[in-house]
Amino acid sequence: MASSRKTTKVLIVGGGGTMGSSTALHLLRAGYTPSNITVLDVYPIPSAQSAGNDLNKIMGIRLRNKVDLQLSLEARGMWNEDELFKPFFHNTGRLDCAHTENGLRDLKEAYQSILDADAGLEQGTEWLDTVDEILNKMPLLEREKINGWKAVFSADGGWLAASKAINAIGGECKRRGINFGFGHAGTFKRPLFDTDGTTCIGVETVDGTTYHADKVVLAAGAWSPTLVDLADQCCSKAWVYAMLQLTPDEARPYKNAPVVYNSDVGFFFEPTEDGVIKVCDEFPGFTHFQLHQPYGSSSPSPISVPRSHAAHPTDTYPDASEVTIRKAIDTFLPGFVAKELHRKEMCWCTDTADASLLICEYPGWKNFVVATGDSGHSFKLLPNIGKHIVELLEGTLADDLKEAWKWRPGQGDPLKSRRAAPAKDLADMPGWKHDEKARI
Repeated sequence: MASSRKTTKVLIVGGGGTMGSSTALHLLRAGYTPSNITVLDVYPIPSAQSAGNDLNKIMGIRLRNKVDLQLSLEARGMWNEDELFKPFFHNTGRLDCAHTENGLRDLKEAYQSILDADAGLEQGTEWLDTVDEILNKMPLLEREKINGWKAVFSADGGWLAASKAINAIGGECKRRGINFGFGHAGTFKRPLFDTDGTTCIGVETVDGTTYHADKVVLAAGAWSPTLVDLADQCCSKAWVYAMLQLTPDEARPYKNAPVVYNSDVGFFFEPTEDGVIKVCDEFPGFTHFQLHQPYGSSSPSPISVPRSHAAHPTDTYPDASEVTIRKAIDTFLPGFVAKELHRKEMCWCTDTADASLLICEYPGWKNFVVATGDSGHSFKLLPNIGKHIVELLEGTLADDLKEAWKWRPGQGDPLKSRRAAPAKDLADMPGWKHDEKARI
């Protein structure tokens, strides 16, 4: 294996985002020759089109199944202990709240799953049954805004400085000497095949550049379904956020405040060192269906095609999102309701029907791996997901991960996934679209 790692050439399409950059890092850590690794992306690391190129993401243990638990615990260990990732985990705690009938039911089930996990998670996790108990953990909330709420506090949760963490991987990759292709030279057009028509030997990009490799990993996030035919297993959706700029005096009381999340309202994070608070609402996502023909598809069909803020910098979010974001601010941060919002943007992810990742070799093609289907919960796996993608390339991926991440068309509706309702399409949501384009 050591000899193979020294000579095998690997090409990572979409390598400027979460799964792609993690794969590049773990190829290096596994002993692959840096000059044999090539990262392609429209934008440099951290790719401006990646959902991971974000101010912050929530860190918490996911308990939906054994695979999620295993990966979350592994990731938590690396955020806490790995020298590359430690600086970017802010262990402020996480406060999950609910007040509606459905929200309370889900919260109770989540808490019980923590108790049942037999992973030591009950240590540092508390059920908060009263408003007083919630205010004891987060006194900056206002009592009259949270009447009837209950919560679970997780001491080992917090937030991740997302774009900084991916940028750190990019710095390590550059320092070690891997290859990069950006702009049109990094924008995927089609795979290249050997004379047998099934063995992938590289890719061609939109400017005609060809790259050859022994293994190709397509890790293009929400753009993956637009590049190759994924048999309707993934649906790309946008979620929204806005930023509040606080003065130093306004920001100071929120230092080290836990992440506060309510499934019927949204969530927010403590201010950054520059006094910026990111606020998100909570909803099933927005699609952007267009007639589109990815490689491998016999004809154009309706596919949700991301429209990134990087390519359309004057885009904002729908008028309806202004209402729900303002509702979240009024609930969580009522002292700042009069503040102007800035960076009103959409962030694109791709859902699978069961919210599990899609990481497998593409059926009928040899040496071409897809790594996508983040379903809005994969950034916390940045330290470790690439290790398992490398295992897949080498044929050593554990059976339980193979089963969870396998090719599985026709097993549900990714438009709804496991969310409360199907996504709404942006064509039906006025207020977001502006037409100024950026140059790549």
